[in-house]
Amino acid sequence: MLKKFVIIFVALFGSLLAVPTIFPDMARDFPGWIQPISLGLDLKGGAQLLLEVDTNVMFKEKTAQLYDVTRASLLSRDKGIIRFSDLRNTGDSISVVIRDSADVSKARGRLRAEFGDSADIDTRGNAITISYSDKQKAKMIEDALGRSIEIVRKRIDALGTKEPSIQTQGGKYIMVQLPGVDNPERIKDLIGQTAKMTFHLVNEGISREQMAMGRPPTGTEFMPLIDDPTQLVPVYTRVDVSGESLVDSQASFDENNMPVVTMVFDSAGGRRFARLTAEHVNERFAIVLDGKVLSAPVIRGPIPGGRGQISGNFTVQSAKDLAVLLRSGALPAPLTVIEERTVGAGLGADTIAAGRLGSIIGVLLVVISMLIIYRGFGIIANVSLMINLMMIIGISALLGATLTLPGIAGIALTLGMAVDANVLQFERLRDELRGGSSPLRAVDAGFARAFKTVLDANLTTLICALVLFQFGAGPIRGFAVTLSIGIITTLFTCVALSRVMVDVYMGGKNRKIGFVK
Repeated sequence: MLKKFVIIFVALFGSLLAVPTIFPDMARDFPGWIQPISLGLDLKGGAQLLLEVDTNVMFKEKTAQLYDVTRASLLSRDKGIIRFSDLRNTGDSISVVIRDSADVSKARGRLRAEFGDSADIDTRGNAITISYSDKQKAKMIEDALGRSIEIVRKRIDALGTKEPSIQTQGGKYIMVQLPGVDNPERIKDLIGQTAKMTFHLVNEGISREQMAMGRPPTGTEFMPLIDDPTQLVPVYTRVDVSGESLVDSQASFDENNMPVVTMVFDSAGGRRFARLTAEHVNERFAIVLDGKVLSAPVIRGPIPGGRGQISGNFTVQSAKDLAVLLRSGALPAPLTVIEERTVGAGLGADTIAAGRLGSIIGVLLVVISMLIIYRGFGIIANVSLMINLMMIIGISALLGATLTLPGIAGIALTLGMAVDANVLQFERLRDELRGGSSPLRAVDAGFARAFKTVLDANLTTLICALVLFQFGAGPIRGFAVTLSIGIITTLFTCVALSRVMVDVYMGGKNRKIGFVK
């Protein structure tokens, strides 16, 4: 009895989850975790962006790291200094000339120990060339794509956009689908910014003549102000504090009620920031975002506690956007929008209307056919089918899945399999009755013997759906999600729930089963 109660409760609860989707006006009467299923771009309309990861810029930055590591390794006091000359960064590789031929083998071994399999090291005479291996480059691209997707998702989620679809496409591209978004300009602006923040001291020793000539001395770089690109600020190239140390950033207001952006550093970054401000009181330091100076304030005193504040000509909105960028982190490589499409909501509405009409016609034909063929048992099959459909929709909504056209195709396929499962069980039951079994024994034997066939058919399909979800992308995944959920609900409704309803129909008695002649 308890088993039957649990089965009925699960069926009712699963059906209840679909009510906000079927009757949207009732959604406000349900708790926040029971909401209508989200519609995809092809059903709701919205914007689609194709982004390209600029791997060339990323590799240049990574090669600059090779330069620093190579120099530090050759000048290691602990291992012994190896004299060298002509250390160069050629953009995609590092070259260096070892002065003493006897040190070439030693230098090569030290660099090999430093870089391992991540870099190729070639030697010609006293010259050594270091570049990233093809395997390491492929790994960098894969990591950059993964990190970029995570950061893009954080930035979009912070704007309140519901159910964006963000996934890789073609090796170095990211497809972003934004259902319900008609004007993605603000999102494009946020996505397009690398948001790499660094803190540098300002070189106060640079004269106006040097600034006018535009030739900074070694170790200094002229960077434009973000509000006035014609005005340059001479900053030391060395990064004193990196934005990677930021753990939080929020838009706020200062004592003059002007918009500012507050920053919170981690413990290591907080110590560096405190030391920087303590050692350089009354000097200027520049806050640099993507190569442009946000502001260059004078350090009035030490700033302990790992907290800082960025002020400038912010509006409330620009302060919020900057806080979002800093919170989500810097992109590992710049992203470029290479394609933009807008899907009108009307197209989605037409598709939904056509799909609704087709579904109603299909379901009616199935319902009528089951009633004609199986009579009272046909009613049981139809009730099981309707509960199955509601459970697929409800569980999909509960899990946060997005319904797309391929997802609807997955539901249609599942319902077809559900009808087939009931037909198998009822035909087995018919065979048992024709063989002379009593109605109750025929029900037991029919369901038991059909179970293995139904289970095998659904499990093999579930395996295929899981493989599609794992290795597929975009529409294929949407199809796999609803198909996987549908297979599980089919096994529940067509095996467990149908049996409970048949038992209730039979009432423990050998009642005549009308569809058997």
